[in-house]
Amino acid sequence: MRVMTKLMGAACALALTTGAAAAQDAEPGLIIDLGGKFDKSFNESAFNGAQRWVEETGGEYQETELANEAQREQTMRRMAERGANPIVVLGFANASTLDVVADDYPDTDFVIVDMVVDKPNVKSIVFSEHEGSYLVGMMAAMASETGTVSFIGGMDVPLISKFACGYAQGAKAVDPDTNVIVNMTGTTPTAWNDPVKGAELTRSQISQGSDVVFAAAGGTGIGVLQAAADEGILAIGVDSNQNYLHPGSILTSMVKRVDNAVYDSFTQAAAGELESGISVMGLDNEGVGFAMDENNADLVDADMQAAVEEAKAQIIAGEIEVHDYTSDLSCPAF
Repeated sequence: MRVMTKLMGAACALALTTGAAAAQDAEPGLIIDLGGKFDKSFNESAFNGAQRWVEETGGEYQETELANEAQREQTMRRMAERGANPIVVLGFANASTLDVVADDYPDTDFVIVDMVVDKPNVKSIVFSEHEGSYLVGMMAAMASETGTVSFIGGMDVPLISKFACGYAQGAKAVDPDTNVIVNMTGTTPTAWNDPVKGAELTRSQISQGSDVVFAAAGGTGIGVLQAAADEGILAIGVDSNQNYLHPGSILTSMVKRVDNAVYDSFTQAAAGELESGISVMGLDNEGVGFAMDENNADLVDADMQAAVEEAKAQIIAGEIEVHDYTSDLSCPAF
């Protein structure tokens, strides 16, 4: 993964404008990953970004929602054959497929969200999830009355461990004795859409003392949030602002602006300004953050918000270093 970090720096420095003329005259495409378009999380955020682009520009785009793993390659190829440009693909699981397909359509621009594919016609958008997770980890520890908080991930992959590690680091920054329980839902893509399993894991963590749970699990997280509300503990949403799902029960949401990634990609392509290379969305450019609104205003007092805002400024300034699990597959918080 250290090699990928070096690649990211090089690719950012050498970003090239790709297929600009073709993209200006074509409809963009969006390939929604497994877990469902209306997962109220990652996929839905991407869909909302595309819809915002339609509402603001009057444009149209092509959309396909994956139903299983076998559809990845044929879906990319069919969309390219239909002339969609750029084609935005969601999720790290598409990386190996796109690495092959991009070569066969050199005049088509592709955008992948959540992974790096080093091709001259691919823009890779990645997020500093660990930074946003650190902030909500702080909030979890400050809100906890038991000294135990927890995390439920979807598929057990390094990207989700990146969330968990940052969360634990933030919680322990508030109190080094904070106990952080971590469970993953599964090892296959079905882990993104199993709300029943999410609820079961939540109740198990509650039995171990957790009174704040953070879910980074796609559609599975809906079960986590519901179980937390039913059992009277606090929860933390992810990707989209999920505070509204259970007002007064969701402490905050670690927002990951996948909607902006899609919206910006469509907009840049239409203007002939889409560039290949790597774009990193973090705290410094509001790519990640924590959600505040009327649904959680009574749960987050002024002292808590001030502490988190101070930590945010320190992370941006480089005064606090949050460990990136995907660059070093270990977590100093555990």
